[in-house]
Amino acid sequence: MTIATSLLTACSGFLLAVLWMDLMFDAQVLTDRHDLPESALGSIAGYYRRAVTGSRPMSRLIPVVMAVLVGALGFRAVRGHDPGWLVATSAALAGAPMVLALTHTVPNAVRLGSRAGSTTDQTALARSIWRDHLVCAACMLAFLVLWVTREG
Repeated sequence: MTIATSLLTACSGFLLAVLWMDLMFDAQVLTDRHDLPESALGSIAGYYRRAVTGSRPMSRLIPVVMAVLVGALGFRAVRGHDPGWLVATSAALAGAPMVLALTHTVPNAVRLGSRAGSTTDQTALARSIWRDHLVCAACMLAFLVLWVTREG
């Protein structure tokens, strides 16, 4: 396995592990079809307050890992040894969750962590984050499987 491929698999594995941790809290949205109970909202919001805003500088590690993944994928693309479909598929599988996280999920997590808005608003944020994380986890898992099986 090349260094670039090792970076791709390590970075995507790390991001998948972070998403798994997020999903363990997000899964509380499944407890009620209507507004979430305060216990669930408090748990989810507390997690995001600590994970997104309260854990600096450690919370900056995730964007760094994303950048390393993009850099390693760019390196593989520039070298030109990989088929175009592999690079394009990998870019989509990695890029879509990164853009979604940076433009939608993280801002929603910050809002939820601040506990601003009504219970209905906070429930909608929690459910939106849950859906975003499911999409991101599926993409990262597919990316990881693609590169592990490619080298296997």
